[in-house]
Amino acid sequence: MDQNLPRAGNAGLALLALSTGGFAIGTTEFGTMGLVPYFSQGLHVDIAQAGRVISAYALGVVVGAPILCVAAAKLPQRRLLIGLMVLFALGNLLSGLAPSFGWMLVFRFLAGLPHGAYFGVASLVAAELVPAEKRTQAIASVITGLTVATIFGVPLANAIGQLLNWRLAFVLVAALALVTAVMVWKLVPRRDNSGEPAKNPLDELDALKNKHVWLTAAIGAIGFGGIFAAYTYFASTFLQVTHGAPYLVPLVLGCFGVGITVGNILTARFADKALMPTVAGVLIWSAAALALYPLMTGHVWSMCLAALLIGGGGGLGSPLQARLMLVAGRAQTLAAALNQSAMNVANALGPLLAGVAISLGAALPQTGLVGCLLALAGLVMWWLALRAV
Repeated sequence: MDQNLPRAGNAGLALLALSTGGFAIGTTEFGTMGLVPYFSQGLHVDIAQAGRVISAYALGVVVGAPILCVAAAKLPQRRLLIGLMVLFALGNLLSGLAPSFGWMLVFRFLAGLPHGAYFGVASLVAAELVPAEKRTQAIASVITGLTVATIFGVPLANAIGQLLNWRLAFVLVAALALVTAVMVWKLVPRRDNSGEPAKNPLDELDALKNKHVWLTAAIGAIGFGGIFAAYTYFASTFLQVTHGAPYLVPLVLGCFGVGITVGNILTARFADKALMPTVAGVLIWSAAALALYPLMTGHVWSMCLAALLIGGGGGLGSPLQARLMLVAGRAQTLAAALNQSAMNVANALGPLLAGVAISLGAALPQTGLVGCLLALAGLVMWWLALRAV
């Protein structure tokens, strides 16, 4: 093993700190979708309009990832991670205090700005903590924080929204972000960069000239949108179509979380052996699960099973992150962050297209068909990326 790598125990604690940030991000990214029925009432807008809050956050991620990665390229990674978590905490605290729908859009955009840069930098740090043959699994451990949030953090946020006040859910996320900042400060080792050449922030822009980076990002931007098309309206579908009791909404969201967590762990193991075939397999799984979704919303048990199966397609992020780092050359930080930008293009695209379908008269379960088409379109982008030379 490389002598510069930290001991396994220290590496494990550092990965725990990084994954805690993923947990905070996952709680707000997915939790906000489950809170749509509650803050739409609190801010006096309909469900279709409330979906724009999801898109505003996603737009913040897309914009923030490249700008922050280039602007902060010279900063030590550990210090940058702490700063990003503090900014994330501020954005979520303000979201919980938003006095109107307009301000909610602004504050969700602000909260989204550090998201992509955090995951990009955290993925690089995680990859440096372990031997080369375990890098995808290390990256997956950071993303596992996000997926575990869908099991525990998201249902908790939903329960808080139901029983207390939806605003408190955003305050909870702000507190988690500050805890992460402290953990990173205490547990992530300082890196000695004294023997390395000084970084040129403009080197990161090389990623934007690389067609392999763009094609890989496109797989996530389009293919992952299928999951968000359905998931954004899970709570509304469960209440209005399944006619499930409101207190069971966290159960459905938790089933999705189990699916995405198991999918992320298994996908990372396969991806370390066969990267691009694994990506294709996940997209095919997503397309099939989303196609079945409209047939499974009639009963509580089948809705829970549908959520579990759709969540299984959430393992797409780790192999795409590894692929971007593989093809990025010198532009490692920006390329890694672009994966989150791509995923949040998906986060914006999926709910937007599903919302348009609903506005045109589609029933809520048919958001699954919108998602299926997006997953298949992602498979087309995978084929183009595979063929590119």
